[in-house]
Amino acid sequence: MLSKVKTLKGYKLKSLDGEIGTVKEFYFDDVHWTIRYLVANTGNWLIGRQVLISPYALVAISEGKQSIAINLTKEQIENSPSLKSHEPVSHQFEENYYGYFGWPMYWGGPYSWGSNSYIVHDRERWKEISPGENKTWDLHLRSTHAVSGYKIQALDGNIGDVVDFVIDDETWAIRYLIVDTGTWWPRKKVLVSPQWIERVSWQESKVFVNLEREMIKGAPAYLSGDLNREYELKLYRHYGRFANWADEPLAQAQLKAKNMKPPKYQNQQSSPSETMTDRKKIEHRAYELFVERGSTPGCDLEDWLQAEEEFKSPGQAAMSR
Repeated sequence: MLSKVKTLKGYKLKSLDGEIGTVKEFYFDDVHWTIRYLVANTGNWLIGRQVLISPYALVAISEGKQSIAINLTKEQIENSPSLKSHEPVSHQFEENYYGYFGWPMYWGGPYSWGSNSYIVHDRERWKEISPGENKTWDLHLRSTHAVSGYKIQALDGNIGDVVDFVIDDETWAIRYLIVDTGTWWPRKKVLVSPQWIERVSWQESKVFVNLEREMIKGAPAYLSGDLNREYELKLYRHYGRFANWADEPLAQAQLKAKNMKPPKYQNQQSSPSETMTDRKKIEHRAYELFVERGSTPGCDLEDWLQAEEEFKSPGQAAMSR
């Protein structure tokens, strides 16, 4: 499900033994643009500290009840590693935090959740996941509140300001930035995918995208109720980009949109014979190749394609030549 940050702000947080507060904001990393922590407003409980909840503990979002279920008890949250208000989230804190709850550390691999592109909730599978003793990619956590208001710079000029974020609550990736175009295109909002971001100047509070203003202006207009698959397909077709749905091959999600086009076969739907087990095998092999290269990021697509080639049947391999 896709949800907007401003919509989720104020939602009640329900632990296993009672309500603990409401949603204040979110922290995301500036490499994968994935939510790492929900920041809770706990009122008069746990005063003087930041209460951070990892997506590993977020069970379900209820729009009707305007609440988010958390699979932790109040005692677990209260006894978790403490972080003072306004204190930055350090690597040491994250190691202690993840170690306390026993969750796999998300920085131990090339994908948004370490060796996976999604959160693995099966505790038995955690034994197979690399412990991630050292971060394999340099990251900083950013606040959705702080980044709201950043300027969006197209290839040929400014297009507006960031006013909200769209989150995919299955992968907890930021799917889009919602941009208010202001006086340039009055009363219009546009969606910008993090994959289309060229770079971010955190000092200038500016996001640079590799799109031209006229291309953005000609995109399907975004209205509040347009967050559905049909609208997203129209959006991606307009920009000539692939859609990185969670149910498509992982390599597509790893391609950064710097005028790269996916191989022709990647635009096709997965065949019925391609099971989730097949994908897991490919994903696991791609991660092994990543480790064999010294855990150096930057070759995610090549690793995936090589792993995919290794798992092809002789008939499939002959057809692809």
